[in-house]
Amino acid sequence: MALQSKLLVYAAIVALLGLLGAIFWFGSLDIPDLEEVGIELTDIEILSVNKVENTAKLTVTFLVTNPSEKTFTVPLIGYQLYADDELLGSGQYSTVDIAMPGRAIFSSGAEIPLNNTFEISLSDVDKEIYQAILDEKIISFRAEGVITTESAWSTVEKEFNSST
Repeated sequence: MALQSKLLVYAAIVALLGLLGAIFWFGSLDIPDLEEVGIELTDIEILSVNKVENTAKLTVTFLVTNPSEKTFTVPLIGYQLYADDELLGSGQYSTVDIAMPGRAIFSSGAEIPLNNTFEISLSDVDKEIYQAILDEKIISFRAEGVITTESAWSTVEKEFNSST
């Protein structure tokens, strides 16, 4: 009887390891599709200007596309924003604290704009660049960073570099 119990325990362990291996393998099938995500910096708009504190809030818009067959969400976009090749600072679009069903769902062929508020301060950037932003005289904005895509089984981070 002891031998049968040991064999059952070993069989259960082997079955569990097989199940974990199958889950890992199945989850890895999503990775190439998640890496196909497209991200493009499409617009920068002045949201508000505080002349007392010399700060401005900008709306940064990324167009995220899903050319693959897999459905995913975007929990995080971390980026550095440049105006005419001058670094303005770092920004982050985040829905990490929102459960996956509550996030924007990127089904196959979806193109969804994601907006983020970015604040700049005159004390942190060049005075001429700050004024050019307020006067809407910037020639080009550029964002570079990492976008995170997430399916039910996998999470993938992809670097990007996009200009307006």
